[in-house]
Amino acid sequence: MSENETKLDGLNLVVRDMEATLAFYRRLGVAIPESSLWRTATGVHHVDLELPGGFGLDFDSADLAKGYNAGFEGAGSSGRTLIGFRVPTREAVDQRYHDLASAGYRGLQPPYDAFWGARYAIVEDPDGRQVGIMSPADPARRSAPPKV
Repeated sequence: MSENETKLDGLNLVVRDMEATLAFYRRLGVAIPESSLWRTATGVHHVDLELPGGFGLDFDSADLAKGYNAGFEGAGSSGRTLIGFRVPTREAVDQRYHDLASAGYRGLQPPYDAFWGARYAIVEDPDGRQVGIMSPADPARRSAPPKV
């Protein structure tokens, strides 16, 4: 990596309820081993995951975020962010979506065959963030995009 290069290598999500967040992402299929959790007497405050390809996904409690971010205003602001996860098959999109929705998580976009050829769905995590679930794209299933 050159001296002037910037590389996106992680995503840090500040969460309101760490246990609810862990339950959601584990149910989604993200491997979160106990060894990745930093616990104190008051509970889990940090989760440090290295995903395939070296990308990092971290979760922090609001209490921890207040300690390292002077501008922190509160957890749970979903903004305009969608976090995307890939699953191995089209059927897995339907299965994950229906499993999460039946567990009480809000479904925002039921599974459908997207114009780019993938099966796609969106659910909401416990902090209101949109989480996309996508299969590999099948070129034979591509169609014209919607008019925008």
